[in-house]
Amino acid sequence: MTNSATQGVKTVLHPVSSLATAKPVYTALLGVEPSADADYYVGYDAEGQHIGLVPGGGPQGMTSPVAYWHVFDIEAKVAEVTAAGATVKDPVRDVGGGRLVATVTDPDGNVLGLLQDR
Repeated sequence: MTNSATQGVKTVLHPVSSLATAKPVYTALLGVEPSADADYYVGYDAEGQHIGLVPGGGPQGMTSPVAYWHVFDIEAKVAEVTAAGATVKDPVRDVGGGRLVATVTDPDGNVLGLLQDR
């Protein structure tokens, strides 16, 4: 195992058509109020997981939920998985607060998210 090992899936983002209609459903499902609530993103922290709602699939154009593996070194992990056959979909970018994210696709086109907190 390298220093770019994963810490597990801790974040799952869901594209939604409307935050106004999705938010009550996820609040009821998770049993907690949102920890982040903005026009562009609503996030929940429940049972050690972060569940995010992304209106319209966000700038990345998500069409289905994406699980994000938390990693220690995102650049190394992107290099490792692409060397193993994955393809970069969205390169590493800072989404605020020093949080880095990227997505890759596996050989079957499944989207895999990577996330690193600084």
